[in-house]
Amino acid sequence: MPTFKIRRAEERGTAEHGWLHARFTFSFADYYEPKHCGFHSLVVMNNDLIEPGGGFGTHPHDNAEIFTYVISGELEHKDSMGNGSIIKPGHLQYMSAGDGVFHSEFNPSNDNQVELYQIWMLPNQQGGKPIYEEKELDKDKVNNDIKILFSEDGHDDSTPIRQKAIFSYGQIDHGNSLMIEPDNQYPHAWIQIISGSSSLENYELNRADGLGIEDLDSTLEIKAIENCEFFIFRLSEDI
Repeated sequence: MPTFKIRRAEERGTAEHGWLHARFTFSFADYYEPKHCGFHSLVVMNNDLIEPGGGFGTHPHDNAEIFTYVISGELEHKDSMGNGSIIKPGHLQYMSAGDGVFHSEFNPSNDNQVELYQIWMLPNQQGGKPIYEEKELDKDKVNNDIKILFSEDGHDDSTPIRQKAIFSYGQIDHGNSLMIEPDNQYPHAWIQIISGSSSLENYELNRADGLGIEDLDSTLEIKAIENCEFFIFRLSEDI
């Protein structure tokens, strides 16, 4: 039987730095919660609000699969691989840090905040050449469906990553539902609600709530209470 681990938005860790208002689903930086130290290979789920002109100065990473999703506003990215761009709402940035990469992320606006998710997975291999890619969700084309964005083998036009995992985006209109099927290769799942609300089993999931599912061995139905967007991560036993 599957087991469930709920993480309510209002229970998340917090950090306030003037230019940054951060909410931590899992333990991160100075915030430590022993009951919430990641979920299998998924180790960071930060929901950040960055004030105009604020941002993260140039800093290093290695051996991390890093995904940044912009909800609103814009984010300016620069890195040591020579990439530089403005990430817009509905777009995802992927960096596989590999042997090591330096990057910065700033809100280029003088007026508007930027809200984003920063998500990290552990890689299933050490080192390697850093990789950078940007991806648009094409949300208008995902209607009451789940679209695979990233996977280990790049199937269904997804972007290959250095982890045995599937990272997907889902959208459900009010009153509709989708089925989440078991998969022996990916027995665990994490659902993170981006907007709206839904129900799954006995849980009502609202904006920024997360739900971990261990040992998914039967079909589950996720039903929209109101129009709902979410990320779903299918994770293997091995990190």
